Amino acid sequence: MMPETSLEQLVQERQFAGLLQTQAELFFRLGNTLLAIQDRPWNKRHYFQLINEADALETFLDDYGARFNRTYTLFRGLTASLRGFALSGYSVSHLEGRMARYGSLNWPDEDYPRALASLERIQAFLRRTVARLLEEIRSEAGSLGVEITPESFPEANFLPIVARRCLPRNLGEAELVDEEQKIAEVATRYIRACEALARIGIRSMDDPRERASFFARYCTEERARTCEASIHNLQSSYDTHIQNTVLEAQDERLPRLRAHVSAALHLVEAVTHLAHFMERHEDQGRDEAAKARIGALVPPAEVHAIVINELLVWVHHHMQSGYPIAAELLPSYTKVERLTIELPERLRLHARPAALLVRVVNHFGTPVEMTIGGRSCNAGSILELLVAAGSQPEERTLVFHGDQRPLRDIQLLIEQELGENGMDRFPPELDYLKG
Repeated sequence: MMPETSLEQLVQERQFAGLLQTQAELFFRLGNTLLAIQDRPWNKRHYFQLINEADALETFLDDYGARFNRTYTLFRGLTASLRGFALSGYSVSHLEGRMARYGSLNWPDEDYPRALASLERIQAFLRRTVARLLEEIRSEAGSLGVEITPESFPEANFLPIVARRCLPRNLGEAELVDEEQKIAEVATRYIRACEALARIGIRSMDDPRERASFFARYCTEERARTCEASIHNLQSSYDTHIQNTVLEAQDERLPRLRAHVSAALHLVEAVTHLAHFMERHEDQGRDEAAKARIGALVPPAEVHAIVINELLVWVHHHMQSGYPIAAELLPSYTKVERLTIELPERLRLHARPAALLVRVVNHFGTPVEMTIGGRSCNAGSILELLVAAGSQPEERTLVFHGDQRPLRDIQLLIEQELGENGMDRFPPELDYLKG
């Protein structure tokens, strides 16, 4: 029998310094190149290369458990922080390179130069922060006994940027019925996203305490990722069903709306990376000395100011300035009708049938309003629908106002007694309710 071997072997810290020196050579060479040009703008290729080198180094450190080693935890934390800021820089650089194409956004003339100036301020902050982190990583490496190569990383050796390939983000979406329906759905979802952003109350804030309070409440990583996913799904839906279609070629409003979505998405991506950095920095499980060192390099107040006064202000501006386009598109691709239903005495609009009504509305993705006893509500919201119906328990007349497609299926659903007798005899048009 072969002797058993341990699944884990300890590496002495001095020995690891040699391994780290070999692994980090390309990273430090790239750092030499970037620090030499830190007084000039960096482009997307600079950030892309930095992301790749920092990611490889962070993975190496994690493979050896550096995060849980008191000697190397700071080096690992600095590297992870650097990668996050590089990811932010990449997203903003991507938008910066496309602003000329997005210059035809639905803005007053003075907004375009203001947007460019904001991008320059964001990039200056990110470049300055990355440079600080690179210098600190070099200093920390020296204290660990790692020799820093003086060689640079020629830009001719930078990796080519290739588009990230991914499947459509369509989990939970209805199957495509027709292109016009999908345009109406995208316009509706865009309007809802604008309304959700408006409720947050995004604005420029001069008071650092107000910014800190707002950041803590609205700029958590979870909220940022939810917002990013919402906008990303909107762009994915557009690209899957509308982009390069005959309708897009015939209607110049469609690519303009897509430009608003894309511009907002790149900025929200940067917000997500910075929110992630802040939550990692404030993690109670992190070494206190490492937190103090990183906090001195990247003061939280600076991050708050960039996220709120620059990134979020322009996310909101990009989305809100596209609102009139979405609002104009909606009636162009929907046929609005009114449907009046008299519920039989045996039927009640309780939770189960109300949920089916909501599923019909959300299947088509276009707004439908229901009025009962003079009280109106969004028929795509189970909460609003139940509150409206519960406030008028004896009212039998339901009035629906919206796109003819969901109204047609609402009529079919009510003819099937709202599913109260089961779904076995539902017509094929309502098969999507059986899933």
